[in-house]
Amino acid sequence: MTIVRWNPARDIDALQRELNHLFEDVFPATNRLQGVSGFTPVAELEETAEAYYLRVELPGINKEALDIQVTAEAVSISGDRHSPAVAEENSTVRSEFRYGSFQRVFATPGRINHQAVAADYTDGILTLTLPKAEEEKNKVVKVNLG
Repeated sequence: MTIVRWNPARDIDALQRELNHLFEDVFPATNRLQGVSGFTPVAELEETAEAYYLRVELPGINKEALDIQVTAEAVSISGDRHSPAVAEENSTVRSEFRYGSFQRVFATPGRINHQAVAADYTDGILTLTLPKAEEEKNKVVKVNLG
């Protein structure tokens, strides 16, 4: 009797290939290139004593195509990423990039000084420095032991 070592990664790879084929049949590449579906950029929020730092991945988007609006309690970022590829009638193009419009709204854990927000857009990463409002910096919360 031969012992066969089970490799779960091989099974997961096979499943991933099958799912890719399924989605290629249901959603042809030409639909993705025409921007039928948008995308949702990923983000991270970091908090320090003085500010919140919001970083959003936006590769391939010109800074002129971004709209950033900030209130005392939330940040709204929207934009549009267009496909640079031009498909001819009889050509086949494969793209796994997501194109189209997007909008994300991030609620901040506390109030921010929305008049003093700073932005930096480098290497496809948007970094917003959101200074905390003075009342948030000095906020003390009493904790009762029950």
